[in-house]
Amino acid sequence: MQQDNVRKMAHRYFIYLSYDGAAYHGWQVQPNGMSVQERLTQSISLLLRQEVKLTGAGRTDAGVNARLMVAHFDVEAAIDGPWLVDKLNRLLPQDIAVQQIREVKPDAHARFDALWREYQYFVVTRKDPFLRAYALRLYKEPNWELMNQAAGMLLEYTDFTSFSKLHTDVKTNNCRVMEARWTQISEGYWVFTIRADRFLRNMVRAIVGTLLQVGQGQLTLEGFRRVIEQKDRCSAGDSVEGKALFLTDIGYGMIEN
Repeated sequence: MQQDNVRKMAHRYFIYLSYDGAAYHGWQVQPNGMSVQERLTQSISLLLRQEVKLTGAGRTDAGVNARLMVAHFDVEAAIDGPWLVDKLNRLLPQDIAVQQIREVKPDAHARFDALWREYQYFVVTRKDPFLRAYALRLYKEPNWELMNQAAGMLLEYTDFTSFSKLHTDVKTNNCRVMEARWTQISEGYWVFTIRADRFLRNMVRAIVGTLLQVGQGQLTLEGFRRVIEQKDRCSAGDSVEGKALFLTDIGYGMIEN
């Protein structure tokens, strides 16, 4: 009963941040290397002088970036969000930045209340010294129209076992894809945008790798459909590099008091 009372009195905050994932073993705490979650937890706990537990909206793989990640944490006493944002940005390394901290409903959940997540994968078909760290270089122009036709098929399915990392601990490989398309940013610079209610581990990178097979003439549209329907990771293409992948947006309903 006493623990329940403490939980009811706690203040819950959402923290909105971005990071360059190159130096980290992903978002989630790992036993073999520094993660974004661990670095951020250490910094918040130090500034608030209390142990804080962070729960993220999802997890990004090693090397993957986030223009927007959301997490929540609880504290017993109310805090000054702008003050903590300022202090965190002074304390954190240059590859992690906090944009906002705001109080939400006590039962709001960064992961379970997320209605959708959006990822973008960047591809460049020309040599560009300013894009090399955040885009995949292709040495042959793929057929973007065919790749968009294949991407549209993703909206017809819910089981994405073929694009999931093997031996994960999830109960289901079902996801609802709401958007999947390639668009041109500028000459020789393209982005794949995909939005879904949830994503499996390695899912976006495996999808992009398989779509590139279609664009490069190694896989037909019918073959791409078979890859999805076979529900076998071995039937899909190789996963592309993580450096060009960004978690870009997360959608929520009503989470504030």
